[in-house]
Amino acid sequence: MAREQRATGGGGGRAALLARTTLERLRSRAFLLVAIGLLLFYPSYVDSAQDLELMGEFFPSLNSMVIMIVFTMMAVGLNIVVGYAGLLDLGYVAFYAAGAYTAAWFASLQFEQVTFHFGAVGVSEDLPGIHISIWLVLLLAALFTTVVGIMIGLPTLRLRGDYLAIVTLGFGEIIPQFVRNGDSIAGFDLTHGTFGISPIDSPGFGSTLNDTFGLPESYRQATNAQELFFWTAVVLLLFTVFCSVRLRDSRLGRAWIAIREDETAAAAMGVPLMRTKTWAYALGAFFGGIAGAYYASFKSGAFPADFYFNISIFLLCMVILGGIGSVWGVIVGGMVLGWLNVEGLATIGSKVNEATGIDFEVPKYQFGIYGFIIVLMMLFRPVGLIPERRHQRELEEGVHDEPLYDATHEGN
Repeated sequence: MAREQRATGGGGGRAALLARTTLERLRSRAFLLVAIGLLLFYPSYVDSAQDLELMGEFFPSLNSMVIMIVFTMMAVGLNIVVGYAGLLDLGYVAFYAAGAYTAAWFASLQFEQVTFHFGAVGVSEDLPGIHISIWLVLLLAALFTTVVGIMIGLPTLRLRGDYLAIVTLGFGEIIPQFVRNGDSIAGFDLTHGTFGISPIDSPGFGSTLNDTFGLPESYRQATNAQELFFWTAVVLLLFTVFCSVRLRDSRLGRAWIAIREDETAAAAMGVPLMRTKTWAYALGAFFGGIAGAYYASFKSGAFPADFYFNISIFLLCMVILGGIGSVWGVIVGGMVLGWLNVEGLATIGSKVNEATGIDFEVPKYQFGIYGFIIVLMMLFRPVGLIPERRHQRELEEGVHDEPLYDATHEGN
């Protein structure tokens, strides 16, 4: 009888757990659909929202939203390295720069000694330089940064902890310095030095698809250019999120998490450490390259001043704020910090100055403010805004191991 009761109780417990899990999934999916809907239809209501009396100034413009989404894409890519595999990367800006300059090399006037066109839109066919379709350039940038990630990862991923962070910091400084001084490599101008490379071709679908399906021939020449750049950025972000979630749930993703939890135990269980870590570095670089190339096309230029060390720290703050290892948390953290960086701090500062009469320029202290936010998060919510379930359980519940002293003195 007792055995039957235990079986019944166990079945009831499993049913309750299944019902609770199903309810949580439905709730999260509903929230996800609402968030995606609000994001996709943002161009249709942003003008009306900005006209609101009190809150209107807090709604970012479409151009600002594109920048926020691009940085969120990079944060999701960095989360693969830091959140999944547990590898502290302080040089992610290197992949951002590599992707941007890939777009600059293959879709601009940089190499005037060559005239090559393939699928480019919005430019004359006799214009010098290499002009390849931006859609192909995004793929080229992703592949190139993947190779760069492997090249950086192979000699560095044998290290652990602080040593790995220091080496990635070094590579993150080397590449921006290289593009600043790459205007005369044996007499060859590769990066155009501190002036950067501009203009970079615009995305578009050409005259054929424009006549057949009504797709825009060139984004920059369209009347709704801001909306086109915005929707494309949203599609790229959704693609990044989809790939990130699928990777997390794959066999490779489970190997990353095993390495993050205990590298020695993972190696003892047969996980190939170097190959698995290199995959994390390469795939994180893949999405950083796409984001960098698209941002360069959006800005119509790649400039060395955009690729400084603080960008890497800024992206890492997005991951920490949202929740290390949590895809949806990183998206929230990326959008929040991205908004503060682009418009939020300036808007909040102007509101505070109007209310208090104090002339205080808040944006000057932006990185101090970000640091203060991270300190508060570490003190009061170390798991992040939307934590990963596994990480949250580890921090809140612990391992509950019995201390060695109590075990040895239990009978005394």
